[in-house]
Amino acid sequence: MHRSTEESSIVNSTSAEDRQLIAGDTIAAISTPAGEGAIALVRISGADSIAVADKICRAKATPSEFASHVQHFGEIVDETERLIDQVMMSIHRAPTSYTGEDLVEISCHGGMLVSARVLEACLRAGARAARPGEFTERAFLNGKMDLTQAEAVIDLIRAKTDLALRSATEQLEGRLGERIRKLRDELISLIAHIEASIDFPEEGIAPDENERLAARLDSIRNEISILLATAGQGRILREGVRVVIYGATNAGKSSLLNGLLGYERVIVSETHGTTRDTIEEVINLRGVPVRLLDTAGLRTSTSKL
Repeated sequence: MHRSTEESSIVNSTSAEDRQLIAGDTIAAISTPAGEGAIALVRISGADSIAVADKICRAKATPSEFASHVQHFGEIVDETERLIDQVMMSIHRAPTSYTGEDLVEISCHGGMLVSARVLEACLRAGARAARPGEFTERAFLNGKMDLTQAEAVIDLIRAKTDLALRSATEQLEGRLGERIRKLRDELISLIAHIEASIDFPEEGIAPDENERLAARLDSIRNEISILLATAGQGRILREGVRVVIYGATNAGKSSLLNGLLGYERVIVSETHGTTRDTIEEVINLRGVPVRLLDTAGLRTSTSKL
């Protein structure tokens, strides 16, 4: 049971006014990492996303006529009808999309400039730039996933080991959310039974005896404790264990780091003090990411400052 800072902070801070705004506007963003590659993905989501696609896409049919979840070849043009790129476009109609809204996905060539120009065309056609995590935020607000699944998305993206990946995948599948919902249902059932026995004594609803009631509460409390205990495990899988390599100069700290990494990451020299700042790298230790920090050697300073 662990939280993702990026996704959960956005979702938790969304007010009723924000939700109303979200329902009425259309967002766009590049969903692939910055840099050069074969393909870049630009997403548009919101009530006017298909209308935006109609303005910028030229194909055998207009995007509003596309069948849902089918790829179509077309060209993206700017406001002057100048060609930007040849792309593959798909329309995902609400509610069967990632966000639960009308969603457009544009697969363009993966250059930094061309993908930025495609996004610019989307923005000029009526969309606004999406905030970090906003597509997942909308999926949560539209009931496509619960909060635990929304939090798992960023963990899945940032997973550095197979164990971290498996943990994030299980949470994304809804296993944690299902356990929490089960506990909530049990508490609601318990409260409802107690209240009904008090409010409607003429109905003959017998309240649980003290021992039985305590046993049910203990069972729920134990299950909550088990879930809470996994929070630390999740944090370790997400952030890793920080291990500082510390000691005197020329004690072999840098050699140890290089040996653990399996390649020459740090300069090793007989000269004292070649490592002047911390050097951090991550290794996979039986599925747990371990952050190794090589430090400057311990010695008496000769500086007056």
